[in-house]
Amino acid sequence: VGLAQKRSRRSARTSGAPITAPPGAHESPAAMSYETADSQKEEFRKYLEKNGIISQLTRVLVGLYEEPERPQNAIDYIKKYLGAPTGVDVDAMRAENDEFKRKNAELEAKVADLTSQLEAKIAEQAEG
Repeated sequence: VGLAQKRSRRSARTSGAPITAPPGAHESPAAMSYETADSQKEEFRKYLEKNGIISQLTRVLVGLYEEPERPQNAIDYIKKYLGAPTGVDVDAMRAENDEFKRKNAELEAKVADLTSQLEAKIAEQAEG
């Protein structure tokens, strides 16, 4: 610390003004990142609580704990408890869904074509 800094500190002390460090000067970068991580964890915890996830997971785990026999596959038990289908081939369902979307688009195009043909016939009959 230089002589000028010592003098300015002394004059601040004698003037009655408190000596304060700039915000965050006493905190290391690691301490600040812990604070950020803690606030992010707290926000996430509030999100989980607000959406009922904590209570639902608690119910699932209590149900698993109270099972007289532990299930062979705990993940399947949890999925079943939460109402998720088990033993489903997701890729096959996606392929089937894509096929249905394609067929639906074809049928919508056919309906539009037939509607325009019908409107043309109605217009012809109205003129004739």
